[in-house]
Amino acid sequence: MWAERLLLPCRARLRLLPPRRWRRGEAGAMRLQTPQFQALFTPGLRSVAELFEKKNYELRIAGGAVRDLLSGMTPQDVDFATTATPAEMKEMFTSAGVRLINNKGEKHGTITARLHEQNFEITTLRIDVVTDGRHAEVEFTTDWEKDAERRDLTVNSMFLGLDGMLYDFFNGYEDLKNKKIRFVGKASARIQEDYLRILRYFRFYGRIAEKPDDHEPTTLEAIKENAKGLAGISGERIWVELKKILLGNHVNHLVRLLYELDVAQYIGLPLNGSLEELDRVTKNIQNLCPKPMTVLTSLFKVKDDVTNLDLRLKISKEEKNLGLFLVKHRQELTKAVGPEPLRPYQDFIMDSREANTNSKIMELLKYQGEEHLLKELQEWTVPSFPVSGHDLRKMGVSSGKEIGTALQQLREEWKKSGYHMDKEELLSCLKK
Repeated sequence: MWAERLLLPCRARLRLLPPRRWRRGEAGAMRLQTPQFQALFTPGLRSVAELFEKKNYELRIAGGAVRDLLSGMTPQDVDFATTATPAEMKEMFTSAGVRLINNKGEKHGTITARLHEQNFEITTLRIDVVTDGRHAEVEFTTDWEKDAERRDLTVNSMFLGLDGMLYDFFNGYEDLKNKKIRFVGKASARIQEDYLRILRYFRFYGRIAEKPDDHEPTTLEAIKENAKGLAGISGERIWVELKKILLGNHVNHLVRLLYELDVAQYIGLPLNGSLEELDRVTKNIQNLCPKPMTVLTSLFKVKDDVTNLDLRLKISKEEKNLGLFLVKHRQELTKAVGPEPLRPYQDFIMDSREANTNSKIMELLKYQGEEHLLKELQEWTVPSFPVSGHDLRKMGVSSGKEIGTALQQLREEWKKSGYHMDKEELLSCLKK
C-alpha cells in the first residue's frame, strides 16, 4: 500500500533520477521528482497521508503549490484536495484524535487539521452549482476533472499526487513552460463566476509571462466585456490583487491595460491617471523594492485621488498617509546641489514629529529613483539632540519660556552644523 511506502526513508520513497527532473509515468503523465517536492514530506504530511490511505480516500496537492513546484520553487502554502467529504474527513480525523481548527471553511468543503505542529487545509472536490460573480454555491464530487474545470487559470488547475504523478486536464503544464496565462475553458464563463478573476489574470501574467504583450485577443475582449462586474467586488479583495500586480513584472503595461479595457474606473483608480508618470516611476523603482502604494501614487495628480482610492478600496491608514505624503512632497522635496545631496531629506526627518517619517522618505527616494541617496539614508542613524532642559537649568536658566527659546536656538545651530556639534559645543554658544 502507498501508506506503507510512505513510511520508508525519503530517498527510497522519492528517488531522484539524474540528470532529468522528470520521467514519464503511465498514460503519458508526468511524475515529479525534485528536492522541493521531497521537502513537503514532513511527519505531519506522512501522518495525514496514512489516514487517507487507510480510508481509501484520494488526496492530492492542488492549485498554486503545484504551479510553484513545477517551476522549481518551494511553495509558501500547500493546499490539498480530496474525494472525501467534509463529514468523512471530520469523522476520520476525530476518530484518530487529530485536532481540527478554523471550522469557517467547512461549508465550502474545507477542513483544517493540525498534526505535528503543522496545519493542513484539505478541500473536498467541488462543482459550482450557482454563481453570482462573487460567491458560489457548490456541491461535492469525486471527479477531479470537474473540480479542475471550475478553477480560474490553467496554470492553477493542476493536481499532484503524493507519489509525484501530475494530473493536468487543461494543459496547464504546457502553458507554464511556455509562460502563457489562459483561463480554463471559456474566459467569459470563468470571469462571470467571480469577477475578481480579471485582476487575478493580470496578477499571474505579471508573475509568469515573459513578454509584456502576449495576451490572447479573446481574453482581453472577455475582460473588457465583463469589467463592470468588478463594481460589485469588495474593495478589500480588489486591493489584495492590485497590490500584487503593482509589485509584479510588466506593471506599466498591465496598468495601461486596466485603463484600455475599462477596468480602472471600477477599482478606484483615477479616470485620468498619469500614465506618463507611471512609466517614469516604474523605471526609477527597478530593483528598489518599493511598497505598492509608492508605485500606485504615480497615477495620482492630486490628493483627492488618494482619498477616492481609499473610499473604494479601504486601504490602511499607513498606505493612505504614504500616498498623501508622496503626492505632496514628490516635487518640492528633492536632493540638494553640492556636497550634501541627502541633507534636505535628513532635515525633513529631523524636523518631523511623526514616528514613521524615515520610512516615508525612503519611499520618496525610491519614487524619485535616487538609489545612491537611498543607500546612504539606510546607513544613516538619526542622531539625538544632545542638550536637554536639565542642562540649561544647571547653567542658571530657570524660566520655562527661556528654556524653550534657548533649546530652539541651539537646535538650529545643531542643524546648521549637520548635526555634528556635541553638547559642550552647543552650550558654549549660550555663553557667548
